Amino acid sequence: AATLPVAGLAEAGFLTNETIFSLTDLPRRLLVVGAGPIGCELAQAFRRLGSEVAIVSLDPRLLPREDPDAAAILTARFEREQIALNLGARLVRVEAGPEGKVIVFDRGRGEERAGGDVILLAVGRVPDVEGFGLEAAGVRHERTGLVVDDRLRTTNPRIYAAGDVCSGYKFTHAADAMARIVIENAFFFGRKTMSALVIPWCTYTEPEIAHVGWTEAEARQRGHDVATFTVPLEEVDRAVLEGGTEGFARLHLERRRGRILGATLVARHAGETIGEVVLAMTAGLGIDALGRTIHPYPTVADALRRTADAQRRTRLTPRVRRLFERYFRWRR
Repeated sequence: AATLPVAGLAEAGFLTNETIFSLTDLPRRLLVVGAGPIGCELAQAFRRLGSEVAIVSLDPRLLPREDPDAAAILTARFEREQIALNLGARLVRVEAGPEGKVIVFDRGRGEERAGGDVILLAVGRVPDVEGFGLEAAGVRHERTGLVVDDRLRTTNPRIYAAGDVCSGYKFTHAADAMARIVIENAFFFGRKTMSALVIPWCTYTEPEIAHVGWTEAEARQRGHDVATFTVPLEEVDRAVLEGGTEGFARLHLERRRGRILGATLVARHAGETIGEVVLAMTAGLGIDALGRTIHPYPTVADALRRTADAQRRTRLTPRVRRLFERYFRWRR
């Protein structure tokens, strides 16, 4: 787990996602440093177990990698659950005393303080590459991990790597997919590539936030003409029945061809539903394939079909409408 060079932090003591599960007593007050997936998941979990929870993060919003609308939904949920949010905060120092631990931070208007009994440091993960003699083996590494090519070969072509140590996708399922590439390429003369993978991820809060591919901004930066379609869960009967209408299904498409460039789902069990989009992207299927897929009724996954319906409606331009009107008048 990554750490931060903050005065007093090491002396005060902290837990990470690797050590927090060793707790045998519920902390009355938990301070979470970091607003990424780990910080958000554990903040909500401990709040629901009964701890008072405060998040302190330099990031200006929760889940900075996610769709801003998705992050806004989670922010509103955290505020209702009385999780204190101290965002856009630069950590100044950590103090420890008989009353507990105090994080001193600055949001541009002077020093502020947040107190707690336990500090959870959730600011990411760093690769452990020191002390293995990698230089002697001709394996190059940087601050972010081992240097690999698209087939996951290191700078020593007889040595491969997979997982967090060489990838920005620090997820168990991504490491599994990369390990399969390594096995095929190293032992069976394969030519599989990392760039061919379509890797989703999910933040397991309530509601869950699942994503795959590019955001709209990322797709535009790469020169794509993007059309985005969103179906709010208020329009999905299963979500209404379950009282879980906070969220949406959002797909980013290549406007002319209907190719799926990315998707964000905010819903209960969004991590289960995103798999359908991942399959479509992996197989090179466009939005029309999702539109033709029949979903059992009622299911939240039906929101994906509704995004395809929304895309189809854009084809009914005023010119097409006039042509239909002329055709039906002629048929009379």
